[in-house]
Amino acid sequence: MQRIFVSGHHGMVGSALVRALRTKESEYDLILVTRDQLDLLDQSSVRKFLEEKKPDVVINAAAKVGGIHANDTYPAEFIHQNLLVNTNLIHSAWENGVKRFLNMGSSCIYPSASKQPIKEEYLLTGPLEKTNEAYALAKIAGLEMCRHYRNQYGVLFHSVMPTNLYGPGDNYHRENSHVLPAMIRRFHEAKEANADEVMIWGTGKPRRELMHVDDLAKGVLFVLEKEDPPDWVNLGTGVDHSIIEIAELVKQAVGFNGKIVYDLSKPDGMPLKRLDVSLASTLGWKAETLLENGVKLAYADFLVGLKAGTTRL
Repeated sequence: MQRIFVSGHHGMVGSALVRALRTKESEYDLILVTRDQLDLLDQSSVRKFLEEKKPDVVINAAAKVGGIHANDTYPAEFIHQNLLVNTNLIHSAWENGVKRFLNMGSSCIYPSASKQPIKEEYLLTGPLEKTNEAYALAKIAGLEMCRHYRNQYGVLFHSVMPTNLYGPGDNYHRENSHVLPAMIRRFHEAKEANADEVMIWGTGKPRRELMHVDDLAKGVLFVLEKEDPPDWVNLGTGVDHSIIEIAELVKQAVGFNGKIVYDLSKPDGMPLKRLDVSLASTLGWKAETLLENGVKLAYADFLVGLKAGTTRL
């Protein structure tokens, strides 16, 4: 049985990983700690923790994350905290003989004008999207640390590159959330208020690839079973939808009867983003959840969380 530490296990990605790992309790012994128990921004604390717990595997799902508004408003916090988390965990894992380190990247760290669909080798081939540049730089540093530690020291440190995620544990904050949870909250509140319309940021023309977080968790476990995985591999659906199409799916799932209007004064972000998932497909993995079904599942989870007082608002 492998001892496995999942950082950030209370977050959307981390909690999905825990759910998936608990279906294989005979294979993995989970190590989980809260933020109060371990400050990932403090290297000495991280080093001591890994020395004491001696995990065989570390999955780094901890990060400071947010949508366009949050990234554009708090870039210093995004670059500082994410650099510290990555540096502290990766270096301390190497110091303490961790056998395997799987780092979570993000599709938003690819160049803003990248060719589509985005292949793994397109990383660092062009300028980053300005609205999330600070976050992207910190996450790129984590990927490159894993690659260089693997090359120099022969350790199995590698990464996965998830597309945009949604599902249980998502953040539904009015300003700091990503596009799908932000829409779910807006349409739900508009329905409850019997409003005539819902406002969507930007033109509605940009296209986004969205994957249910439980599909990501399954993909991570799949990659963990590979003895010699790539330095990083894209995990996504390989399918993109326009913001307009996504809004219509949310509108239908929520049951909102008003109209959709667009605030052209707000930024669109990247015009198009879809991962090339051919490498993952070649390895033998494919996402399972269609967006039409996933949006319904996400809204149902949102309602359950509202009733229980656990939805992140």
